[in-house]
Amino acid sequence: MTGDDVDRGSAAPLHGVRVVSLAVNVPGPVAAARLADLGADVVKVEPPAGDALQVAAAGWYRELTARHEVVTLDLRDAADRERLEERLATADVLLTAMRPAALDRLGLRASVGRHRLVHVEIVGYDGERAGEAGHDLTYQAAHGTLQPPAVPTVPVADLLGGERAALAAVAGLRLRDRSGDAVHQPVVLDHVARDAAAGVRHGLTGPGDVLGGASPGYGIYPTTDGYVAVGAVEPHFVARLGDAVGRTRAELAARFATADSKHWQELGNELDIPIVAVGSIVDDDTLQEMR
Repeated sequence: MTGDDVDRGSAAPLHGVRVVSLAVNVPGPVAAARLADLGADVVKVEPPAGDALQVAAAGWYRELTARHEVVTLDLRDAADRERLEERLATADVLLTAMRPAALDRLGLRASVGRHRLVHVEIVGYDGERAGEAGHDLTYQAAHGTLQPPAVPTVPVADLLGGERAALAAVAGLRLRDRSGDAVHQPVVLDHVARDAAAGVRHGLTGPGDVLGGASPGYGIYPTTDGYVAVGAVEPHFVARLGDAVGRTRAELAARFATADSKHWQELGNELDIPIVAVGSIVDDDTLQEMR
């Protein structure tokens, strides 16, 4: 589950809203999970091959679909396409994540109008580039949020795109209430990646920027058993860090190297300085064992 793990029933903001999601991979499932968190009833329609996310990250797939009804339909088959149409007839929101040509081949735009749906259409690009292929890595690459040759550990465009798609659905429902007509809400992941890159574009978080290495109080330092992340940005945090540990990057590096990460995190808590041990990547099964 995502967000607050609370079932608020009829008090949930989207109680009574029905969502049909055809979206696989990451952005669509993230959006659908968020709408379910808000109380919507979500039906996830998967192709016979299933969702690639289930193969690549089964634990994440289970987490995102925990509140969904999952059905398998081959939309190239006339009978299954009609079964989808029956679902759409009682739905409020259609969530898709496919290229426009595929959407047109399936006749889904006509279905949106026929059933007065809010259509949240997640696409990679728009305009003349609408038919181009893309993924989170390529969107990030285009907008300067990568540090080659490292591959990012967080799919920023996909996650932010999913959250934006959920917001687009809520806004679309509001617009439909006003007009009574179908609503089209595009979410363009290339645009999402550009927005996510604002910190780099405006000289805040890129290499050598104030939050990209220029400030000694905002960085990652080795300890005797790992690393700590230090987030002393505001003057009062900077002053406390300087008094307790050091003021220059050299002073901080030398001092942090004398004790383990737990020691420094506890000191940060004691003195109210943002110092946290850098955690390792833990898979879903290991996390369950730890709990």
